[in-house]
Amino acid sequence: MEDNTKTDVVKNRYSDEELEEFRVIINGLLDKARKEYATLRHVVMSNGTNDIEDTTPSFKTVEDDGAMQLSKEEASQLAQRQYKFIQNLEAALVRIENKTYGICRVTGKLIPKERLRLVPHATLTVEAKEMLSKGK
Repeated sequence: MEDNTKTDVVKNRYSDEELEEFRVIINGLLDKARKEYATLRHVVMSNGTNDIEDTTPSFKTVEDDGAMQLSKEEASQLAQRQYKFIQNLEAALVRIENKTYGICRVTGKLIPKERLRLVPHATLTVEAKEMLSKGK
């Protein structure tokens, strides 16, 4: 009878080996995302002066200043999105630790591995996501 219980548990969640595979994927994405976030923050925080890191000529037109501001605004938006992505990946690592990773928060079904490999921080099956979007 214990074998049936163990089989049921395996069907309701990913095995430790599978969770480890996802941990490796997520950690790789996290490293890359944190580096990109640091770069974007540097762009946002730079004051636009001509210091040794600046390779542009020392004369600037009004249009150049406008383009630089737009670039900083875009970088700021990208940094915010990247920060949210990092938070979602970190939350996925917590779910791996809790052994709840890959379980749809709406249906309770396992999210297919193919989806998790593409969107490792997913918390919904495609079916549940479509159900939620129709409800809005």
